[in-house]
Amino acid sequence: MKTKIILLLLFAGLGCYAQNPTDEYFKLTRAGFVEKNAYETTAFVEKYFRVPGNTGFNASIHYVENILKKAGFVEQKQDEFEAPLTYRIEKRAIKNNTWEPVDAVINIIGEAQPLISYKTNRNMIPINCGSTPTDGVTANVVYIEKIVPAEIEKMDLKGKILFSENNPSRLLQIASNAGAVGVLGYSMPKYTQPEIHQTSIQFGSMKANSEVWTLLLSYAAKEKLKANCLKGETKLNVNIQTKIYPSEELTIVANVKGSVNPNERFVFSAHVQEPGANDNASGVGTLAEMARLTAELYQAKKINPKRSLTFLWGDEIVSTRRYITEDTTRAKDIMWGMSLDMVGEDTKKTGGSFLIEKMPDPSAIWTRGTDKHTEWGAGDVSEKDLFPHYFNDFIFDICKTQGKFANWTVNYNPFEGGSDHTPFLQNKIPGLLMWHFTDVFYHTDNDRIDKVSPTEMKNVGISGLTAAYTLISADENTAIATVSQIKADALIRLKTEFELSKKAIAEGKSADDEKHIIEVWCKWYADALATIKKMPVKAETTRVGSSIKFATNEIEKQTKAYLAELK
Repeated sequence: MKTKIILLLLFAGLGCYAQNPTDEYFKLTRAGFVEKNAYETTAFVEKYFRVPGNTGFNASIHYVENILKKAGFVEQKQDEFEAPLTYRIEKRAIKNNTWEPVDAVINIIGEAQPLISYKTNRNMIPINCGSTPTDGVTANVVYIEKIVPAEIEKMDLKGKILFSENNPSRLLQIASNAGAVGVLGYSMPKYTQPEIHQTSIQFGSMKANSEVWTLLLSYAAKEKLKANCLKGETKLNVNIQTKIYPSEELTIVANVKGSVNPNERFVFSAHVQEPGANDNASGVGTLAEMARLTAELYQAKKINPKRSLTFLWGDEIVSTRRYITEDTTRAKDIMWGMSLDMVGEDTKKTGGSFLIEKMPDPSAIWTRGTDKHTEWGAGDVSEKDLFPHYFNDFIFDICKTQGKFANWTVNYNPFEGGSDHTPFLQNKIPGLLMWHFTDVFYHTDNDRIDKVSPTEMKNVGISGLTAAYTLISADENTAIATVSQIKADALIRLKTEFELSKKAIAEGKSADDEKHIIEVWCKWYADALATIKKMPVKAETTRVGSSIKFATNEIEKQTKAYLAELK
């Protein structure tokens, strides 16, 4: 009799494995995600220099709205769950005027070709810069090699243009006080390789309502102008045309209603503002196709979400934070958040790698071995900031599965912050970032549609949707499988950290300090396993709790063995 029971349990387990919902969701998303759609949306959005409230930002929001309407989402009238598929556009007054660039050109008097123009470098005009008279401003250039305010204040700058190899904002107040008409500057970080990509300019901003304009130069333009100034008197004609006007900020939110616990949800966020193709037209385009496909699968009854799925497009960090904090009742049921930011890079052209930025785990404090921060730089993370949760490994493993299937390179980086995942974490909601870095065209006007890969967007979209579909309809079997996965990941990480600590102690590091690192990793994973209890839509038995306890005991047992060896 016992043999028969064991066999029955074995076959039942195999049946659950064969019906792994993640495998089924992968089939649906791989077959249904149309990369051409994502690419076309990205191409539309990247045409514009997008600032909240301006023409390009609003056009992008309405472009997404049309995609949603065609897919079957209906405009929300009173309640976001009044229909299975709803969307709304939230409108808010903007305190300050919005801004958009129109045109700009710098001509060196006596030369036939422009030094630089908006047609080739739309990031040359900082956000909030005003216009010159319609025929431009003609003035001599004063080149300042080193910024020494006391020395600059002695110079005759009235009616002249200041030029420095620094961000022009550093000279704006000095220029204004001295009666200068404008400032030309240069500010490119090393990772953009400006000596190679000599036409790139990173976008910037300046103080609004300034009487003095500022412009940014590329490396090539800066070097040419500098050479001219060192030869002798140099006169420029500068013409800038921008629009500054009152407007309203738009955010678009779409919802797929869950059939069992609709208030519990997974939230995707992609920001619209910023002028680049990868940053972040690619996030807008990828998320729009993810929403379209979700509506298609829902209406065809190929998916039946038990919890709700939310898609949000708006102003980076601002819209996501507002979505979380404006409705505290809604916020308490947000179970996961994911930011799509710079998700479409052609990595052969940009040099960036696809990354999952993890929630704060011990690697954000002790970054060693194969872990490494990007050029964005490490955040200020201490042990009290750690956020143990299964979400890190769950998403990474989903992406690795798609990577293996599609020959797609998947990496991760320790927590750094700076995008739409941050508001989730600040409000104690698990939140991750899908992105690419380090990108030599990051924030530059060479971040154009030719640097975007439809295939990359498809891989991101497939991974994000498969993960979300799995989580919003998770049952006990999904949770138990996740426990097994997280336990395996934990044991691999502990072994890695043990080897690193053993080597560190051999090189003279404190054994107590190294043991502490192992202990913190053990606790992080034990606490992460505990969060799986809330994964199932309905907890009907104690099986999940038992599997968590068993996995935790194994991790703690292995940790004790490692600690005993570290002397």
